[in-house]
Amino acid sequence: MRQKLAGRSSRTAPKVVVLMGGPSAEREVSLSSGRECAVALRQAGYEVVELDAGRDLPARLAEHAPDVVFNALHGRWGEDGCVQGLLEWLGWRYTHSGVLASALAMDKSRAKEILRLAGLPVLDSLIADADEVRARHVMAPPYVVKPNDEGSSVGVYIVHEAANGPPQLSDKMPARVMVETYAPGRELTVAVLGDRALGVTEIVTEGWYDYDAKYTPGGSRHVIPADIPEEIAAACRDHAVQAHRALGCRGLTRSDFRWDESRGLDGLIILEVNTQPGMTPTSLAPEQAAHSGMDFPALCRWIVEEALCRA
Repeated sequence: MRQKLAGRSSRTAPKVVVLMGGPSAEREVSLSSGRECAVALRQAGYEVVELDAGRDLPARLAEHAPDVVFNALHGRWGEDGCVQGLLEWLGWRYTHSGVLASALAMDKSRAKEILRLAGLPVLDSLIADADEVRARHVMAPPYVVKPNDEGSSVGVYIVHEAANGPPQLSDKMPARVMVETYAPGRELTVAVLGDRALGVTEIVTEGWYDYDAKYTPGGSRHVIPADIPEEIAAACRDHAVQAHRALGCRGLTRSDFRWDESRGLDGLIILEVNTQPGMTPTSLAPEQAAHSGMDFPALCRWIVEEALCRA
């Protein structure tokens, strides 16, 4: 196999292949992230190729011979360790987290085990057969049902205390699902870049922060910095960095929280860590980077250069 990791090619500008699209339920989100990153990387001076990732990915990468692969994929295959393992095997440098961290973070149940062992506050949950969840309350309401390995709030059901019966899950839900204690409170998020937290954003919506609220214009409002006590903001930043390290992440991640302000610091819960945050200029992580003085092209450049520096 041709040696790809020894260093950059003789090109003046490093060549970056941006992976986007792919086969997951988050394909459209990934296409949006990838296109925006490609524009920003060209502005930052890189030679850029946009690549809709499919089964022919190994051949397409060999054709383009990039200095680094910018992973703008979301959802299964793109952020669960699969494409990371393929890139490792093929010998291409790539951005964001590696195989193990990606797989752990995407598996919500296993990620919680790691975060709990790190001393971070997480919600009680269990994994159950979807048919059993449809038949009876497997946990006292209120609770949330969701796939154990999807992002972007895909397939999330909230079962309130006043619910007449168990949720009638879609046939598209996996055979086994996560059932999690419902956490009331405010929605907070923190992006981590390398070893530092960029800020704390509050996400304000009329209801649940679901797929539509995330990606429909006007579906949510971002308040940065979040209007919360400094004690809570500091805890969010600290928890996000700890979670990033505990899972073995690298590059850019985003940790999501719920905070029940009636309980003070005891009401702060970390929900999950996203190893492939949305990457448009108005996505949460780039917004925090911009607020800290790093514009979108500079953020994309940092992500690429961090990957290029790896052995």
